Amino acid sequence: MTVAVDTNILFDLLLPDQNYLERSLSLLTDYGKKHQLIISEAVYRELASQFPDERLLLDFLNETDIKLINSGPKALWLAAQAWKAYTKNRSQGLLCHTCGNAQLLRCEKCAAPIISRQHIFSDFLIGEHALFYAGTLLTRDKGYYRRFFPELALVS
Repeated sequence: MTVAVDTNILFDLLLPDQNYLERSLSLLTDYGKKHQLIISEAVYRELASQFPDERLLLDFLNETDIKLINSGPKALWLAAQAWKAYTKNRSQGLLCHTCGNAQLLRCEKCAAPIISRQHIFSDFLIGEHALFYAGTLLTRDKGYYRRFFPELALVS
């Protein structure tokens, strides 16, 4: 079985976030023993921003036995369709990354809604790649992926 890994799980190790380090390391260790761990090009790109040298990134992926699996045309097409639906129906509320609930915030001065582009196309590439190539994603953004990729198994 193959399991995809979201950038935030890997950042917990690389940047180390003391709130999530132990849990993320445990997820990677446990799932890595039984499954092939993979990442998409989007995760690779986000990881590359934290390495001063490409060789160091490749060494990290080799040491953790995480494979880069390139998205094919079908997965990219499906990601684009999901992004299109998201932008067409985007909520004006801010989405909780844990549960997916939307909260509408208003300016204290003029009462206009405060909106944010919380999700970028990379999020949809990661979600669709995980769905297409693995079916399971290790992530801390369960609320978001549950909302936009309900058929994707999520582990957090």
